[in-house]
Amino acid sequence: MHTILAVIIRICSNSLSNVFQKRLTKGGLNSFAINFYTYIGLSILSIPLIKNISTLTPIVLTNATIGGIFGALGNYYLIKALSKGELSILGPINAYKALVAMIFAIFLAGEIPSIIGILGIGLLIFGSYIIFNGTKEGFSLKLLKRKDIKYRIYALIFTAIEAVFIKNVINHSDILTSFILWCIFGAIFAYLLILTHKIKFVKLNTTKIIHLISLVATAGIMQFSTNFVFEKMNVSYALALFQLSAILNVFLGWKIFNEKDLLKKLIGSFIMVLGAAILIIF
Repeated sequence: MHTILAVIIRICSNSLSNVFQKRLTKGGLNSFAINFYTYIGLSILSIPLIKNISTLTPIVLTNATIGGIFGALGNYYLIKALSKGELSILGPINAYKALVAMIFAIFLAGEIPSIIGILGIGLLIFGSYIIFNGTKEGFSLKLLKRKDIKYRIYALIFTAIEAVFIKNVINHSDILTSFILWCIFGAIFAYLLILTHKIKFVKLNTTKIIHLISLVATAGIMQFSTNFVFEKMNVSYALALFQLSAILNVFLGWKIFNEKDLLKKLIGSFIMVLGAAILIIF
């Protein structure tokens, strides 16, 4: 029951954090800055917990460092995608994480998809066809030229890689240590991105501060619940369950940002989630 509750909390907090990320970008805040504020806010909140951190072995620090790099990049591209696209379209794209993993498995592990795997691919494509067919570009290769779609794909690739290293940290330490290191290393690499791109910090008004606090809270809950689920089950199974947030993203995009075609996107999202679950589990 604890694991099921953690999955539900993770799904809801992930979608809510996407909402606050989109609101902040619509308010004119730079994606690099939002990325950094999220990690630094969580790092500050983690300071009282550092005394409970477990022994930091070289393997833990190595995995935390690599995970921090991919996590900071993945979160940045997610925010960048949300700044340019619709939440109800970008949310379901995450289901393609299963297809990305399968492609890597074919070339790196020699895993050839079964009939059930092909069925999963078919459902992914069919579901995305329903969602994207109403866009200007339609369901075509032209869609991949859209910046929001490209950024979302980058984000799902980086976060899929990040998940593996988070699991490794948990396996060699514990949930709390993994969470604290995720916050700290994420903040370090998010700040390096700011320095690299010479981003200047701007004065924040009350609305932006409230949205940032809400983002830090939801992102923290999301990541800690993610770590809890990763400890209890296989990463691939967890990722399959997390795809359910796509359906919630469609609903929130319609309700909060007045995005259109709710029913069609919900149907397409459900089909994509089913396809992703089949690919990941089987």
